[in-house]
Amino acid sequence: MRVIDFFDQGATLYPDNVAFHDLADGANTTYEEALVISHKVASALHKKGFGKGSKIGILGPNSNIAFEVLLGIFRAEAIWLPINPRNPIDINVDLLTRFDGDLLLYHSNYEKEARAIAADTPNLQHIVCINSTDVEGEKLADWMFDADDFHQIGDEMPDDIAAIFPTGGTTGKSKGVIMSHKAIETMFTNFYSHFNYYDNTCHLVVAPMTHSAGLIGALHFARGGKNVMMAAADPEGILNTIEAQKITHFFLPPTVMYMMLAHENVRNYNYSSLQHFLVGAAPTSLSKLKEAIDVFGPVMTEAFGQSEAPAAICAKAPWDYMNADGSINESRLASVGRPCVMNQVAIMDDNNQALPKGEAGEICVKSNLVNPGYYKNDQATAEVQIDGWLHTGDVGVMDKDGYITIVDRKKDMIITGGFNVFPNEIEQFINSQPAVQECAVVGIPDEKWGEAVKAVIQLKPGEFLSEEEVITLTKKALGSVKAPKSVDFVTDLPRSTVGKVLKADIRKQYWSTSARNVN
Repeated sequence: MRVIDFFDQGATLYPDNVAFHDLADGANTTYEEALVISHKVASALHKKGFGKGSKIGILGPNSNIAFEVLLGIFRAEAIWLPINPRNPIDINVDLLTRFDGDLLLYHSNYEKEARAIAADTPNLQHIVCINSTDVEGEKLADWMFDADDFHQIGDEMPDDIAAIFPTGGTTGKSKGVIMSHKAIETMFTNFYSHFNYYDNTCHLVVAPMTHSAGLIGALHFARGGKNVMMAAADPEGILNTIEAQKITHFFLPPTVMYMMLAHENVRNYNYSSLQHFLVGAAPTSLSKLKEAIDVFGPVMTEAFGQSEAPAAICAKAPWDYMNADGSINESRLASVGRPCVMNQVAIMDDNNQALPKGEAGEICVKSNLVNPGYYKNDQATAEVQIDGWLHTGDVGVMDKDGYITIVDRKKDMIITGGFNVFPNEIEQFINSQPAVQECAVVGIPDEKWGEAVKAVIQLKPGEFLSEEEVITLTKKALGSVKAPKSVDFVTDLPRSTVGKVLKADIRKQYWSTSARNVN
């Protein structure tokens, strides 16, 4: 099934359910209403020459109209280019150019940005406003004026492409992951198998639709779930919305969860509606996961994946780590869960050989979850897809029960005095300190050690911690090799537009005057 097929199932079974609720203006769109809009949009796109295989970007905030138009793109059998409005204009120009964007649909909030993008992207044939008739230029309402009420979608083909997703781009230009409907269907199957998706779920779309939140929102279609659209990830706004809208499910990167936990009012709201608070996209602090369980209840959920194998290589539900007596199995909580049911997952050495349980190696996956590769980049595809296995670049250990704990990213490993040190272990410890909101650990140049361990720390508002305290505490807990040789405190850690800490940017400031560079 394609994404639009999951939606059509929901529209057939639950036509009167609210599909989308926009917090910005309070507007509701039922499944029946969204169905009508999706047909009109698909017909309008085809009449203007944008059919199967056309590459169409949407530039706008999380909103009802953005999701409704996305459904129209899928019904038209076009390819979605997720364009994050938080990106600088030159980044979005680069993505639309390299991924051969044909059409950009934009929200009026981003009219200026859309026109700037169009000016520098010659392959774009049109830019069209999706939500207003008061702007200059082309408007989707005009395109839809003579569109048909029904658009006949073609038969599903096994390798049809749904989207080209930019990779995180934390170490250079984003690659374009060719995302197939087959991979998305497998992701959905894995989530349905591991988590609760019953009738009348209420999902908060607060992470950008252009990231995992859009696809995770589509998971709720088949059983008539509601997607509550929130344009900005304001910590207290999220806390308030959980209570006010009785949110059952939502996804956030860990860094936003940390901001919520640090908020002074975090314990003043009712979270009893929550079933799954899903964190992913980056390693999560064990101590903060435990704190989140204490605050939000035993609803904390993790999924491990990447654009190349979306969101569902491994999964961990509350029942995986909660013991019968209500206590927490900490080793399982520290893991990213077990391989999802539709995947083969192995821990491999540098010779692409599977390692026994208990040994650290690269996490690799073979599954229909794995996407075909990178757009117009066969070399990069060949580097990560070897003998049918996707090599994730993450180092992990599988325990006797199949739970996988991520040690670190292969590229993040620090070699200091001949010892291999993985920053994640150090970050986990420093993040457990009550004053710390978030920490990043990198290797910096050092004449004696080659690389020295550096901790860069963002403290919670109003808290204090000294460099000496951090070094002493870490040395006592982890030993002198893993203890930071120095500590910097910053107001904010550098982050990508989806909230990932940009370790490459942190390293760069320390390696800029060095003769060599480990990035």
